[in-house]
Amino acid sequence: MAEKVALVTGASGGLGTHVTKALLDAGYSVAGLAPGIRASDFANPRFRALPVTIDSLDAAKKAAETVIAQLGRIDVLAHLVGGFAGGQTVAETDDGTFQRMFDMNVGSAFHMLRGVIPHMRAAGGGRIIAIGSRAAEDPGPGVGAYSASKAALVSLVRTVARENKDAGITANVILPGTMDTPGNRQAMPGADRSQWVEPGSVASLIVWLAGDGGKDVTGAAIPVYGGGL
Repeated sequence: MAEKVALVTGASGGLGTHVTKALLDAGYSVAGLAPGIRASDFANPRFRALPVTIDSLDAAKKAAETVIAQLGRIDVLAHLVGGFAGGQTVAETDDGTFQRMFDMNVGSAFHMLRGVIPHMRAAGGGRIIAIGSRAAEDPGPGVGAYSASKAALVSLVRTVARENKDAGITANVILPGTMDTPGNRQAMPGADRSQWVEPGSVASLIVWLAGDGGKDVTGAAIPVYGGGL
């Protein structure tokens, strides 16, 4: 494979670590974006650390421009940034929680898409993969703000797929069930982890979607529910 470049947001998180390693193992150069991330977090000469918080369009544009300046291109955007809040009914949910979920799960993606898509269109192609949630299509009680924000992310990514199919850009969103990450283990110590999704499985799917095998898949919301089906 001719060397390609992937930009991974949330690269040092519970899923991001697996995705970054999987893309590096597949031969990509990877720019890993996360607050406080360091080059030493991944012992690979093809890794570049971008210690950035995606809280504005300006930050996203600057991140994309930095990747272009350092690595010459962006072939893949793997957008993993997100957050969770739950435990309240819709009637009990306050404005701040609702807005925070949309900022973290939709706003960050909106910024990154606007920062990266112009570069991909100019280059004549690219792959965009975002991480949604099973809750986007199968919401449950107590997670209304989270579910709504992830559903909005699915709509946003599907729109991007339709708007950019003429430019050789694919855009898909993965909908995992509860993933077996350190954060989820800490938050749910008594849960049955046999029903959880392995982060490595999601990382492998991202690598496949980014590669030649995924060239005809676009506008898809792909369920990865594991044993929790």
